[in-house]
Amino acid sequence: MTVRTAVVVGGGIGGLATAVALCREGWQVEVWERAAEFTEIGAGLSLWPNALRALAVLDLADHVKKLGAVETRGGARDRTGRWLVRTDNSELERRFGEPLIVVHRADLVRTLVEALPAAALRPSTTVTGIHDDGDAVVVENDHGSLRADLVVGADGLHSTVRRLGWPTAEPPRYAGYTAWRMVTEPLPEPLPDGAVTWGRGERFGFTSMRGNRVYCFCTGNVPAGGVTPDGEYAELRRRFGTWAEPIPTLLAAVTPDDVLRHDIYDLPALPTYVSGRVVLLGDAAHAMTPNLGQGACQALEDAAVLGACLAQARDVGSALARYDRQRRTRTQRIVRRSARLGAVGQLAWPPAVLARNLLARLTPGTATLRSMEPILGWDP
Repeated sequence: MTVRTAVVVGGGIGGLATAVALCREGWQVEVWERAAEFTEIGAGLSLWPNALRALAVLDLADHVKKLGAVETRGGARDRTGRWLVRTDNSELERRFGEPLIVVHRADLVRTLVEALPAAALRPSTTVTGIHDDGDAVVVENDHGSLRADLVVGADGLHSTVRRLGWPTAEPPRYAGYTAWRMVTEPLPEPLPDGAVTWGRGERFGFTSMRGNRVYCFCTGNVPAGGVTPDGEYAELRRRFGTWAEPIPTLLAAVTPDDVLRHDIYDLPALPTYVSGRVVLLGDAAHAMTPNLGQGACQALEDAAVLGACLAQARDVGSALARYDRQRRTRTQRIVRRSARLGAVGQLAWPPAVLARNLLARLTPGTATLRSMEPILGWDP
């Protein structure tokens, strides 16, 4: 029996998960990553029930759960600390069968790397060209080329694979705000709740991780491409240092050099995620704002579905067509919903902020969970 071959471009969560899925189906896989090693410099990551189901397809869910902390309660507050809406995540687990857990991105990446054969990993490898070759595709890199049955573009927001295979695609669009992310040093006591605190054109969220550490994320309405002259940590102290506790305490527990800043973008809808034997997934296909916590979750879903389609179809073309049908409508709907939620969260005009907060106070937490059913209820 002929062994099918695949090149996965991008060694992040989506690319590595796809490689695991394909290896499980007997494919010979190479993962090309332009960085010198397979790692992740990001901070925390929320894995919702749909992501845990996708990881279960890869036989990794139980292991990943041991790496994370279960978020028991959450909700939204105003900047004075008054609760606007609260959610009980035990109800989330009862309704959807899995909890919400928070892991460090680096831990998840390491788990995926360890699930792959060492021979599959190709660091310091940059894709430079992709060419159709009849019943295969030739993919070139800065060291040479390879003829493969399939190329998977999992190389993120500014995807080279998307640029090569979808030359008329619209570029990513700036959402109007930037984000800061960080993980605190261990606190003396665990936090009882996670929360997102809404201000005027600003937000500060926090959620517990293992070892009494806390993942914090903040946003602010600023022009794209900005850098704070005296450092991003100083900017956070100016913006959020007088907000309600535990925000000042959390900022005091952050190592200044560990603050990450990234402008927030999403991707205009593509007409297809497939071009011949080349397929896109994760941020390369449907980059979204982080407001629903679904970026990595949708990449994991992509990986699980692509693996299943390739296992069930007789040929690559029909498998990719099925993947496109199953994933494009769903993921693009989530992109739009996340963008709308971000626009509400970033409101800065005082009357609009008051109206938003009042509406949140009048909305039961159970209604919030019900509204997430189309996303969290996904089943592979």
